[in-house]
Amino acid sequence: MKKLIINISFVLVAVTSLVSCKKAVDEKFYNPEKSINASLSGLFTAMLNNDRVAAKYWNVRTFLCQMPGVYAQTSYFPNANSVYQQSDGYSQNYWDDFYATGGNGSGVMAQYRSMETKFSTLSDAEKTSQSALMQAAKVVLIEQAAKMVDLWGDIPYSEAGSLEKNSTIVNPKFDDQKALYTGFISDLATVAAYFKANSTNKDFAKADILLRGDMNLWARYANSLRLRLLMRISKVDEGTARTAVMDMLSNSATYPLIDGANSALYNPGSSDVLLQPQTNSTSDLSAAFMEGSWYATDYMLNTVMVPANDPRIPVIYDKYGRTVNGKFIPNKTYKAMPVTMSGSDQETSFPDYAVLDSATFLYNQKLPGIVITASEVNLLKAEAFERWGSSASAQTAYESALRQSVTFYYYLNNLNKGGGYVNPPAPLATDIDAWISSSSAAYTGSQANKLANIYTQKWVHLGVLQSTEAWSEYRRTGFPVLTFPSAGKLSGFDTPPTRLIYPSQEKVLNAANYQAVQAKDTRKTKIFWQQ
Repeated sequence: MKKLIINISFVLVAVTSLVSCKKAVDEKFYNPEKSINASLSGLFTAMLNNDRVAAKYWNVRTFLCQMPGVYAQTSYFPNANSVYQQSDGYSQNYWDDFYATGGNGSGVMAQYRSMETKFSTLSDAEKTSQSALMQAAKVVLIEQAAKMVDLWGDIPYSEAGSLEKNSTIVNPKFDDQKALYTGFISDLATVAAYFKANSTNKDFAKADILLRGDMNLWARYANSLRLRLLMRISKVDEGTARTAVMDMLSNSATYPLIDGANSALYNPGSSDVLLQPQTNSTSDLSAAFMEGSWYATDYMLNTVMVPANDPRIPVIYDKYGRTVNGKFIPNKTYKAMPVTMSGSDQETSFPDYAVLDSATFLYNQKLPGIVITASEVNLLKAEAFERWGSSASAQTAYESALRQSVTFYYYLNNLNKGGGYVNPPAPLATDIDAWISSSSAAYTGSQANKLANIYTQKWVHLGVLQSTEAWSEYRRTGFPVLTFPSAGKLSGFDTPPTRLIYPSQEKVLNAANYQAVQAKDTRKTKIFWQQ
C-alpha cells in the first residue's frame, strides 16, 4: 500500500495561540457566518457547523489527544511526568465552546437559546412549519450536553444562555447530572416520535447540513442517542435502562435505529450520522496528529488487533520505518511502542513502530466528524441482548457490528482518493469471517467473556476520533483492562482522572453557584453512571 511518509522529529509542538479560520458553507445551505439576526434556519445551520464535531485541528490537537484520548489510551501519549494532568486552558476552551459562540466551536447552547427566542416570536402557523428545526436542534443540544455531563458531571444547563434568551446576564446554577440524563432520555423519546410522525419541508432540508432534512434519519438518530444514554446509565439504574432498551429493541418499527439495516455492506455516508466537511474545505488533521499523537497505541494494536489479524489494521495504521542511506525501509510488521517505554527510548525508537494511517487520518480532507455509527449502535444492542435477552441475538448484533466497523474504516480511507495514495482493497470475506469466528474477537466463552469482547471492540471502533465516547465507555465498563505507567508522574497525577475538573474561569465568574458543587470537584469523583 503506497503511503506518504513524513520524517519528523519526536517533539510536541506547543500551541500558543488560537488560530481562527473562516468557515465556508456550500451555497446550498444557509451560511452560519450570517447568524446575527438570522432566521431560525440560519441559526440551526450554525449550530450544526460545529468545530467540536467536525474533524478539525483544534479539537483533535488540544482536546481529544490531550485528555480523553490519553485517559482512554485511544491516543498515543509520551511518557512524560505530567501526562495525566488536565490542561485547564484547553478544557476551558472546550467548556466555553459549548456555551458561547466565537471560539473554535459553534456554541450550541447559545445557538439553541437564540433559536428558542426566535421561535417564540413566530405565528402559530410559522411555528408549525418551523418545528422540525427546533426538534432537530434539541437532539443536537442533548448530544453535546450529554458529553459535557460525561466529562464534568453537574453542569449549568437549565439557566444557561440567559443573555440570548432574556437579554439579561444571570449566573446559572449547576444542574444535577442524573436529573439531566433523565430529562435527555425523556426528551429524545418525544423528539423521535415527532420525526416519525411528521414530514420534512424545504426550509428544514436546506438548513440541515447533517442529515439533509431526512426525517427518518433524524428519528433514527434520536433513538440511537437515547439507546446510548440508556446503556450509559445501565450499570447504576439497570431497571430503567433494561425496560426502556428492551422495549426499543423489540419494537424496531416504532424505534428505528442507526444500525445500517444490520448489513455489513451498508453505506456509512448515507446511513451513519456524520458531519461531512464543506465542499471547498482544504483542511486535514496532519498537524493535529503529528504534533505528538500520530503513533500507534500499545494495547489497541499489540494486544487486540495484531493477534486477531484484524482486517482494519491496513487502513488504521501504517508500519512506518527508517530512512537508511537515502532509502526508506518500512518496518516488517505492525507493532506499537510499549506504553511502559521510557520517554527517552520513545524519542529514539519511534521510527521502528507503527503510526496512524496517513490516507485515512492525517491527510484526509474529506474526513467527516463522527456523531454515531451503525457499528456502535449494534454493539450497544449486543450488550443489551447479552445482559437481558438472547445470547444468540447478541451474537448476531455483535458480528454485524464488527463487519460494519470494517466497512466504516475502509469507507473513511476511500474518501481520500489520489494524491499518491493507493487505497487498499476491501479485505476478503474469508479473512473477515476468520477474524470474527476463529480469532480472539470471536463471540465465545462465558457471558463475562462475551461482554468483555463487546466492550473492547466498541473501544477499538470508537478509536481516536471518538475519544470522548471511548473514555466514557472505558470508565463505565472497565474494559479494556489497560496499564497506565505511574512511575515518575507528578504527585497527585500518577493515574488518569475519572472526570475533568471545572475550568478555573467558571469557578471565578460563577463562584456562588460553584460553591454548591465544589465538594464534588475532584479529579477522582465519579460521574453518576460509574459503579
